[in-house]
Amino acid sequence: MSGQKVRIAAIQAEPEWNNLQAGVDKAIALIEEAGKNGANVLGFPEVFIPGYPWSIWANSPCDNAKFMDEYFRNSLAKDSEEMDRIRSAVREAGIFVVLGYSERCNGTLYIAQIKPTHVERAYWGDGQAESLKTVVETPFGKVGGLNCWEHSQTLLRYYEYAQDVDIHVASWPLIWDMPDDGMPWLYHITPTMSQRISQVMAMEGACFVMVCTQILTEKNREKNRLQGFGYARTPSGGFTMIYGPDATELCKPLDPGEEGILYADVDLHAKALAKQNLDIVGHYSRPDLLSLRVTKEVGTPIHFLEKK
Repeated sequence: MSGQKVRIAAIQAEPEWNNLQAGVDKAIALIEEAGKNGANVLGFPEVFIPGYPWSIWANSPCDNAKFMDEYFRNSLAKDSEEMDRIRSAVREAGIFVVLGYSERCNGTLYIAQIKPTHVERAYWGDGQAESLKTVVETPFGKVGGLNCWEHSQTLLRYYEYAQDVDIHVASWPLIWDMPDDGMPWLYHITPTMSQRISQVMAMEGACFVMVCTQILTEKNREKNRLQGFGYARTPSGGFTMIYGPDATELCKPLDPGEEGILYADVDLHAKALAKQNLDIVGHYSRPDLLSLRVTKEVGTPIHFLEKK
């Protein structure tokens, strides 16, 4: 990777809420735009298709039943005509894309490598062992990714570092500052802390980190069933940023309610320079005292017994 120059790009944009076809169209348009602007690696926010359903935090499961049925029907299947359209756009653009989407598989949705957060568990299933290998070899370096509070999972972060990640895509939903009239104990889910924990990953892993986020506009508040949810302010929600392997900011942020793509031209050799000081899975580790155990066998609800 010595001297390899790469242009990385992080999206801040509003999803096409609960609209699979429009969401695919918008994702393709963003891929085409990034490709025309010379991007090599492009990161999307968490569940950009069909958008992050903040309604699950603002309303009860019973009240949300119809909304989440619509959400299920507009989630994206991995093997589908819609995904084929996205793959074709990626090939045409000649870039590597980390796409955040709610995956529909049979009767269950999936959102995370290992475990959805809090009330998300009522709607999305857990990831299995094959989800742990998040780092992929590409012509532009080793690219990995995590969603939202997976960045708080210390062992999950460590395992990604062990896969020698060069470029990490930190996919987040739209998040707002705490309102003045309540919820002070939830500072840990503010844009500030979400950025900081992503920035920590850049430093810990000595890797480039792209923070990719959504926004919400006022015209879509009602569609998302957030009319009385004071936490969700419009237009706002975005906190996209790009960090270097020493955790420095590599671009200027967008306004929290502004759509756009942030770019940074980087030299992957900067990772090696950072690891001279800090390599927590190498010279700064003590595997004789502390180590991580990883299960590679995929869990399944059905086991077939063979007759002897």
